[in-house]
Amino acid sequence: MAIVSATNIHKTYASGDLAVRALRGVDIEVQQGEMVAIMGPSGCGKTTLLNCLSGLDNVNDGNISIGGKAIHELTDDEISEFRAKFMGFVFQTYNLLPVLTAQENVELPLLVSGVSTKIAAKKAQEQLELVGLLDRANHRPAELSGGQQQRVAVARSLVNTPEIIWADEPTGNLDSQNEQEIMDLICDMNKQHKQTFVLVTHSETVGARTNRIIRMSDGLIASDS
Repeated sequence: MAIVSATNIHKTYASGDLAVRALRGVDIEVQQGEMVAIMGPSGCGKTTLLNCLSGLDNVNDGNISIGGKAIHELTDDEISEFRAKFMGFVFQTYNLLPVLTAQENVELPLLVSGVSTKIAAKKAQEQLELVGLLDRANHRPAELSGGQQQRVAVARSLVNTPEIIWADEPTGNLDSQNEQEIMDLICDMNKQHKQTFVLVTHSETVGARTNRIIRMSDGLIASDS
């Protein structure tokens, strides 16, 4: 069953007097439980595609269905609520709040969703244990290595048990060993919990770990295998 279905996606950005056509009629489907890499050169539209599919950015034209819900028809408040309950996000820059501990960062999506502080704390600790960082629960991001910060970010993306996780260059700031460890973790989560992962990456090593690689060029899908 397709968890992601998008047809004829167009996205144009205005840049001064210029119109930049970032997406030019993209069709894509991702099946439940798949791990898919979106690859291509800088400026080809891969991050724009991820942002549009996840509802972080609006499309100019086309239809997007995530988990059977037509997200292009939702209001801003509705899409925010849907993302909080149905999706997880991992970014290259970790996006951890520096004033919060690792545990508090992982708790955030739960608290935003209205979960009690007691349950949020318990679930955050469980996720930190899964990523091997329970002993760093009370450390702030500045006290953690890059690999550890990304593990916290992965734990945060999973704490709501989302159906789909979007990852934009999740290993982009990491050395090869940490890249391998983060991908080991993501692959384990995908296999154990059947969660769907869509990853934007420049890394052929990361792409090789996925079920399928979609390559983009000039706002279009060049290949899908």
